[in-house]
Amino acid sequence: MKKALLWIGVLISVALLAFSLRNLKLDEFWRVLQTANLWWIAPGIALYFMAVWCRAWRWAFMLRPLGAPLSANRLFSTIVIGYMGNNIYPARIGEILRAWVLRRNEGIAMPSSLATVLLERVIDGLVMVAFVLIGLPRVPSLSLEAARVIIIALIAFLGVIAVFFWFAAAPAMAERLSASIINKVAPVAARTPLMNMLSRFFAGAKSLSSPVDLAKIVLASVVVWLLETGKYWCLATAFGLSLPFDGLMLINGVSNLFTVIPGAPGAIGTFDAGGILAAEALGVPTSLASAYILVLHVALWLPVTLLGAFFMLRQGLHWADLKQAETAQI
Repeated sequence: MKKALLWIGVLISVALLAFSLRNLKLDEFWRVLQTANLWWIAPGIALYFMAVWCRAWRWAFMLRPLGAPLSANRLFSTIVIGYMGNNIYPARIGEILRAWVLRRNEGIAMPSSLATVLLERVIDGLVMVAFVLIGLPRVPSLSLEAARVIIIALIAFLGVIAVFFWFAAAPAMAERLSASIINKVAPVAARTPLMNMLSRFFAGAKSLSSPVDLAKIVLASVVVWLLETGKYWCLATAFGLSLPFDGLMLINGVSNLFTVIPGAPGAIGTFDAGGILAAEALGVPTSLASAYILVLHVALWLPVTLLGAFFMLRQGLHWADLKQAETAQI
């Protein structure tokens, strides 16, 4: 079953990539690559790891209600290991790997830490939606009908997020509702383990119970994605693209929202298709957009994957531990 899902993801990635590259002219593509000033990748990587450190600070802040006074420096390596797992394994196994390493190093229950990871993803999605809305006016050929469809889809997405936040901010109510559902549909022997797991999960959502804490988390998330957009700017400069910053925010938002689509490990194909389509919508020729996004993806994928492997080895972890994390008892 897992192999079948992996191959389905690969086929989706290939189909999306083929669609986004349908107008690519290889001779122009290679010429663009040869003339790019790739030294701009270095400051882009620096900005990216600044964003990762801010993610570590955000995670440390979200873990405080669990009685875990951890520093961003201490969590930085754990986050990087998780990103490495996402880049080489399907189904975002890196998120589970991150929670497993945290349990191994700090003794924090996986359901609780996974709740904070899920909250991160929801807030990141909210910021990406905001980036898309900010950047949409930069699209010169956006029809009124297309704009309406996009806005309706984004409003629906925001509605789902609002419901999620409502439940997360009221864990007692969410826990009672979950207990009622479990008692009705789950076998008797499974009810207690499921409720114990859910209790630990809702404990991880306590950082949303305070509006002030929630505001800090959202602000940190905005800083994270602005820094990452700075990397998009560095790579755009490398390729001579004079896109406005809000246009780069659009590319960032679309490319990352496309990674929600099931695909190959490392968001190969999904990220690229979203980024290329967004760049083309801003008026960038296909060959230039393709070279820019593909090099950007490599610059996002390779450094954090290599650093994650380094941190794994330094902590005495082995590749077999990835499998152990995948099958860990939550």
